[in-house]
Amino acid sequence: MYLRIDKLQFELPMPEQPAPEAANAVQDLLGGRFGEMSTLMNYTYQSFNFRGRTKVKPYYDLIANIATEELGHIEMVAATINNMLTGAPKEGTNDGKIDPTDTPLSSVLGVGNPHHFGNNGGSALVSNALGQPWQGDFVFNSGDLVLDLLHNFFLESGARMGKIRVYEMTDHPTARAMLGYLLVRGGVHQVAYAKALEELTGANVTKMLNIPKIENDKFPETKVHRDANSHRTLYRFSPDDFKDIDKIWKGVHPDDGQEVFVKDGPPEGGQTVDHPEETAAYAPGYDPGELAEIAQRMMRNS
Repeated sequence: MYLRIDKLQFELPMPEQPAPEAANAVQDLLGGRFGEMSTLMNYTYQSFNFRGRTKVKPYYDLIANIATEELGHIEMVAATINNMLTGAPKEGTNDGKIDPTDTPLSSVLGVGNPHHFGNNGGSALVSNALGQPWQGDFVFNSGDLVLDLLHNFFLESGARMGKIRVYEMTDHPTARAMLGYLLVRGGVHQVAYAKALEELTGANVTKMLNIPKIENDKFPETKVHRDANSHRTLYRFSPDDFKDIDKIWKGVHPDDGQEVFVKDGPPEGGQTVDHPEETAAYAPGYDPGELAEIAQRMMRNS
């Protein structure tokens, strides 16, 4: 089971200006083949389907624990997209009312991904940048532990490639803040799977790092996380379980030769953003003010 905390793993800046085209580039990091939905669901189903887990518990603990962190990563990418979409449609009148005959969504027509507003009311999709939905057949779960771990290392390498290319596409501050965090945390998972493979097979997979060959210190937004030793930290996302991850997450980090360590509990995190209503998306339907009045009556009557 899962315990949810109403925080982001890292607090994101709210941008001054919307950027729907850049938001669509980020969309691939959510629902693309190497996006966070893929890392989440690969590790989740491998943990669900793990047979004989008590006999090789450290490996089960590692996969299950990383899967839990990935839940927070899809949340961060979705929050980034929503931050970047906020304010993209033209505003309504001074009283906040929208006239649907005044084409209030015309300003986003042909900009970025039309599904963000046409289907989702100005919010993140479970799709790639082309609007194609994330697919369940992106999940690889062979039942062979070595093969699954090798796939997971490959998946993290592909995810790193995607993050770097999106970084090269946009200098939007919210996108780059998110990318700085996930480049570091994805690197932890990449190294963790490499260490797991080395424990099992003796192959020094860490010699293949980083794939692509661009170190995190090339990206200024990673510095705050490297200075906090996030690149050496594997968080344990449970009060009582997955305690054997330290049997694998041990030794030194291949980047700086310093000792890695397990930290009990999730990262401190930062506040989520309560995005304002997208008034254009409420036509036709309840006005946001009406919905707020209904909710306030519910609270008074409780």
